[in-house]
Amino acid sequence: MRETFLISAFLFVFSICFSQKTDTNQKQKIDNYINEVIEINEIPGVALAVIKDGKVIYEKYYGKASFEDNKPVDKNTAFKIFSTTKLITNVGIFQLIEKGKLSLEDPISKYLDNLPKEWQGIKVKNLLTHSSGLPNIVMFEDITISLPYDEKIVILSKKPMEFATGSQYNYNQTNYFFLAKIIEKISGLTFEEYILQNQFPEVKSGVYFSADFGKAVPNSAFRYNYNTKTNQYVKNTLNSGSDGHSANGLNITLQEFIRWNENLDKDRFLKKETKYSMWEPFQYTKSKETFGYGWDFYPVNKVISYGFTGGNETAFRKFVRNDLTIIFLSNGHKYDNLYVQSQVVNHVAGIVDKTLIDDYLLADEKTTQDFLKLDFAKAEQNYLALKKNHPEWKFEDRLNVIGYTFMNYGRINDAIKVFELNTKENPKSGNAFDSLAESYFNNGQFETSKQAYQKALALSPENANAKEMLAKIDKLLAK
Repeated sequence: MRETFLISAFLFVFSICFSQKTDTNQKQKIDNYINEVIEINEIPGVALAVIKDGKVIYEKYYGKASFEDNKPVDKNTAFKIFSTTKLITNVGIFQLIEKGKLSLEDPISKYLDNLPKEWQGIKVKNLLTHSSGLPNIVMFEDITISLPYDEKIVILSKKPMEFATGSQYNYNQTNYFFLAKIIEKISGLTFEEYILQNQFPEVKSGVYFSADFGKAVPNSAFRYNYNTKTNQYVKNTLNSGSDGHSANGLNITLQEFIRWNENLDKDRFLKKETKYSMWEPFQYTKSKETFGYGWDFYPVNKVISYGFTGGNETAFRKFVRNDLTIIFLSNGHKYDNLYVQSQVVNHVAGIVDKTLIDDYLLADEKTTQDFLKLDFAKAEQNYLALKKNHPEWKFEDRLNVIGYTFMNYGRINDAIKVFELNTKENPKSGNAFDSLAESYFNNGQFETSKQAYQKALALSPENANAKEMLAKIDKLLAK
C-alpha cells in the first residue's frame, strides 16, 4: 500500500514538473519566434495573447506604442484594431437577432430610408457576408467623411452596383456602414453606445471608438507607416470619420480583448447556437468563396479557424475545435501585403497545439523570411531545396508578393531575381511574366520588358495590362 502511494506521489510530482517545463519551453518558443518576426519586419509594437482551454497561457507586450514619447507597449496600451472591429459589430447584430428584433432575411429597406429601387432586394445577411453588390463607399472621392448621412446616400445611390446581390463575395465597407445604421434604428442608441452597453458594460477604460488615426488619445498606440524614401516610420493620420466606427474604429487593450473573448466563449453575449450560426458558410450563387456571417475562415492543417484581420496589423482567431484563441495586435510593419498577422497566428497555433502544425504554411512563411533576411543566393538555395523535397507545393503567389515587396522598397535587382525565379518555377503563368515585365520596365530595361509582356500576353490573351504596357513601351522605344 505504501509502495503504491509513493509511486502515485512520484508520478504526480513528475507530471507537475513536466507540465511546468513544457509550459516554459512553449513560452520560450513563442518569445523567440515573435522577437524574430519583430526584427525581420521592423514592427514598432506588439501585444500577443494565447487562450487555451479557457485559460490565458501567454500574454506579452513588445516594443513601442509611441516613438515620439518613447512609450513602451504595456497592458494599458489601446491598439487600433482596424477591420478586426467588424467582429464586434457582427456580435452586436446577432445580439439583436437573438432578441427577435432583427432577422438575417430582413430587407435593409425595412430599416433604412430613401434607398434606390436597385437596393430593395438586399438583405441583412448580404451585408454580413459581403454579398450585397453595393458600391463601396470608400472608393469615391466625392463622398467625403464630412457629408451628412442623407447626402452620402444620395451620391452613393447614383454609383453602379458591383454585381448581382448574393452572387459573389467582395469586401466592402458600405456593408458595415449600413449595419451600424440598422443597429441605431433598432436600438435607439448611437452605434458606439449600443456596442459599449452590450459588450463592454463595466469597462471604464481601455475601450473606445475613434477612426481618426492621427488623434492622440491617452494610452493609445499610434499607427505607423514606413516611408521608403526616408527609411523611417511616420504616423498615419487617416481619418475615416464616425461612420467608419463599425468597420475599423475600435481601439482596445489586449486585456480587454481577452475579456471580450472570455464573454464570447462563456456564451454571455450570445447563446451557443446563435454564436455558432455566425460561423456557418454562406452560399454564394456564383462563387465558391468560403466565408461566414461576418467571420472569415482560415484552414490550418485542415482545421478551420474563425476570425478576421485588420489593417494587415491585427488578427483575432478562434480554433473552436481545439479550444484555442490567439489575439495579435501591432501598430505597424515595414513591409506591406506580407500578411504577417496571419502568419503569426498560424505559427503560434502550431507551437501551442501540435495538431495545428501546418508544414506548408510554415514553409510559406520561412520562404518569405529567408528572402527578406538572407542574401538572394542563400534564400534561393533554401527555396530550391524546399521545392525538391515538396515539388507538389506551390509558391507562385508568395514569390510574387516577395518580388513586389522588394520592388516597392527600392530593391529592384532583387525583385527582378525573384520574378525571374517565379517564371522558371511557373513557366505557364501569364501573371508571373507580367510581374517580371513590370520589374524590367521599372529598371529601364524596355526591350527585355517588352519580351516579357509579349510572353505574358501569349499565356493570358485577356491581359489588358500587358496590351497597354506594350503600346507604352513601343512609344518609348520609338523616341
